[in-house]
Amino acid sequence: MPNLHDATRGRILFGGDYNPEQWPEETWHEDVRLMKDAGVNSVTLGVFSWSKLEPEPGAREFGWLDTLMDLLHDNGIGVVLATPTSSPPPWMGRLHPDTLPVTEDGRTEWWGGRQHFSHSSATYRRYAAAITEDLAARYGGHPALTMWHINNEYCSFDFGDEAAAAFRRWLREKYGALDTLNTAWGTAFWSQGYDSWDGILPPRTPHYLKNPTQVLDFRRFTSDMLLECFAAERDIVRRYTPHLPVTTNFMPLWSGQDAWRWAAEEDVVSVDIYPDPRDPLGAQNGALVQDMTRSQARGPWMLMEQAAGPVNWRGVNHPKPRGLNRLWSLQAVARGADAVCYFQWRQSRQGAEKFHSGMVSHAGEEGRTFQEVKQLGAELARIAPRVTGGRITANIAVLHDWHAWWAAAQDGRPSTRVEYPDVLGAWHRALWEANLTTDFAHPEHDLTPYSVVVVPQLYALTDRAIDNLLAYARDGGTLVCGFLTGVADEDDRVRPGGMDARLRELFGIRTLHEWWPLDAGETVECDGFRGTLWSEEIEAGRPDRTVPYKGGELDGLPAVLRRGRAWYVSTLPEPEALRELLARVAADAGVRPVLDALPAEVEAVRRGELLFLLNHGREPVTVEVPGSHTDLLTGEGHTDRLTLGRYGVAVLAS
Repeated sequence: MPNLHDATRGRILFGGDYNPEQWPEETWHEDVRLMKDAGVNSVTLGVFSWSKLEPEPGAREFGWLDTLMDLLHDNGIGVVLATPTSSPPPWMGRLHPDTLPVTEDGRTEWWGGRQHFSHSSATYRRYAAAITEDLAARYGGHPALTMWHINNEYCSFDFGDEAAAAFRRWLREKYGALDTLNTAWGTAFWSQGYDSWDGILPPRTPHYLKNPTQVLDFRRFTSDMLLECFAAERDIVRRYTPHLPVTTNFMPLWSGQDAWRWAAEEDVVSVDIYPDPRDPLGAQNGALVQDMTRSQARGPWMLMEQAAGPVNWRGVNHPKPRGLNRLWSLQAVARGADAVCYFQWRQSRQGAEKFHSGMVSHAGEEGRTFQEVKQLGAELARIAPRVTGGRITANIAVLHDWHAWWAAAQDGRPSTRVEYPDVLGAWHRALWEANLTTDFAHPEHDLTPYSVVVVPQLYALTDRAIDNLLAYARDGGTLVCGFLTGVADEDDRVRPGGMDARLRELFGIRTLHEWWPLDAGETVECDGFRGTLWSEEIEAGRPDRTVPYKGGELDGLPAVLRRGRAWYVSTLPEPEALRELLARVAADAGVRPVLDALPAEVEAVRRGELLFLLNHGREPVTVEVPGSHTDLLTGEGHTDRLTLGRYGVAVLAS
């Protein structure tokens, strides 16, 4: 199968979404001049062009796109050609209301924005296939074409009648018989038993709480329906260009897609990353998404979208300070990206995102944003021969599963303060700050390559996943689990004892008596640290070591248990304590940080033979790096130490 290397050809792809239909043709030539000046070698065309390509049903207006494809090729700029199916033209919703999605409370989502399509609509799918077919037939042989980009940020839900019929078909295929479904959904509760498939609906707005397993299955169904839409268009373009890779862009840690399953269907895994420049954890959030995307790709991946400056959807949209765009872009390269791209090339003058930045901002080519883009383009070209294709080796895996997240997100849970992404982020942050390189993995993946496996929280686990964790621990791996792990099975049925018995035995837990969630601002004292968010009333069985709670209702009971190489942490330690715990566990397992004694705001990542050093602080710092090295960004040599300026980056080759 084709992959990202087939599109990069030894380069780091650099560019972004290009929307020339928003501009007069004379601007296109100015755009190409500026692209060449900035080192842009790839643009994505056509993402939001459906009404331009098909202004009325069945019409085709390809002349403008012909001109652009030729113009870009003549200037050495490759094209990632998108299917425009994320934003149907207004005529489709007007003529075919069945293509419009319906919310859970019965409201129709109308045209006038984007993503206004029903994934289950046969009419929508027919039109999407037709425009995709004609694009592939016309441009499959064009020399500018390097990759296909299907749709954009799949994220739509639909609770309408056609989706309801598709949901019933999906459930029939999964369960076979109504009795099986009734058992899986626990419909004996609240008199919800179904006597007919026709009685089953999507989880529309009820009088009170929804059936959690019905909601869980609907999330699975939605992910699968969107994947069907992607696969249908992918298969069309593959018939015409089997040698070219196909991708679509994930949103960072978005709950609507089982991205493990989706990634297996892509040739290139792509993601959009938009940390808030004012967020003190922005760099860590970026690293989390980058590590997850690299793990889904099992190698180099594509940063499809980021912002060169401010976005427009936050309450206050701050610009990126000087140097931050460069820093975060090179962080993505350090963590495996072979493509650094933006939304969008030129900042729009009209429309809903006219205040969302572009590589060319409203200030034009003399503006700081474009000048920084030019610098980055030159630096990426300089380091590309030594970077592209380079792998990252991690000895620690963080386990993540969308189905466990979906199950844990139900309304009637012990604490609405426990949000899965926050817990996952806290554990990844602890490892990131300790400069311990991590992969992400599914709980049923092969875990044998890793010395340490970390489970921040997996509320629902299949028997196969539990067997996998037990086998990993039995074979000598170090396993560290956080609270609310292994509580339920894949049907969101609470396991006897409130936690799977095999896991309780593994960690040395005799009885898990009660969960004790904590209020906002409330903490629990433990021996040596404070816990936040959650605590548990645990009776120990046969652990080798415990760390007790101190004071309060849980005084003397274990907050942390270790049995052999298996650890269970029943609270969320404050950041410094969690970092120290995981660093100590990693050291005991023989896993060392990339560099010892780094300044607090410096990140170190090894990619292939290169060492990336990134200063996330606003003050210069000196970093001890034993040996002699050359910084590929500057060509300067360094022996034993170097200084990184504000938001400074070094890419060192020994």
